[in-house]
Amino acid sequence: MPALLNPCVEFANWNRDLRAVCGNFSTARSDRHSLFIGSVHGQDVCGLELAHIRTNAGLISRQHTHGDGDDDRHCFLILQGSGHQRIRQQHRVIDLGPDDIALVDSAQAFEIEPQGLVQNTSVHLSRAEVARQFGQQRLFGKLARNSVATHTIRALVRSLEDAQLSEGYGGENDGSAVEQALIGLAAAGLDERAEGQPGFACVGHNDIYGLATRLVEASLQETDLGPEYLARHLNVSVRQLYRLFEQRHESIARYIQQRRLERVAQDLRARDLRHESITQIAFKWGFVDAAHFSRAFKRHFQHAPRDFRQQPA
Repeated sequence: MPALLNPCVEFANWNRDLRAVCGNFSTARSDRHSLFIGSVHGQDVCGLELAHIRTNAGLISRQHTHGDGDDDRHCFLILQGSGHQRIRQQHRVIDLGPDDIALVDSAQAFEIEPQGLVQNTSVHLSRAEVARQFGQQRLFGKLARNSVATHTIRALVRSLEDAQLSEGYGGENDGSAVEQALIGLAAAGLDERAEGQPGFACVGHNDIYGLATRLVEASLQETDLGPEYLARHLNVSVRQLYRLFEQRHESIARYIQQRRLERVAQDLRARDLRHESITQIAFKWGFVDAAHFSRAFKRHFQHAPRDFRQQPA
């Protein structure tokens, strides 16, 4: 497999980019991964700042500030693209999964703990304007997943990710107008009851298998994905999950590995991912042992990963 940069160098470069785009943070690598993955790039849309972050760091934190510095002028509106992470602030904890949205107050100490590889977009909103519109409402929390306001924020933030918007498009007032809209929608969508609630809780028995397979698809990048992980998020017993898969002549572990291998194969054939090594792609989809991955891939596709990648699509 192609040689990678020293993980310490990769981590240092990522730290530098994170601070340049998002301000001062303390960070730590995860002790669960020997390979570090991280990228950060900023985007300016008519004066509205966005940060696109991808990492498997163990911890990202900001210490308490006094509200009078450059690092205190924003609230971060975070749209989780993939993976899961936990955010702590003011003795409260929220868990984010794919498509979840959270508001974080930069003037208060907080910690972000990625659970494996995560990717998200952070919109930097004026803290003074957020505080003005929110009034007495708390400036930290998770937005109600299925509200109209939250759906609208998702669509709006994803439209802002269009690279063309960073190349001189829009008028001078567009950025502030979009910011005002996002703040109003966040105030409407903020739901304190959503804090700490898993996305797949309290499901009916008739569709547990379908929800389990959907949760697998959403969690393939989680290194701890397995029967216990699924049972915990679906509020069912591990034994019940085993029975559901056995009724379809499948095993949970084999199903998860097959889905991971298929996602790796897709990325190996993707032209826009040629810059990523085989090790990075395998790690992204939940494999933590290169030798085990290579054996499983060859057994499933009858070709070694390197040979498979070199074959014409």
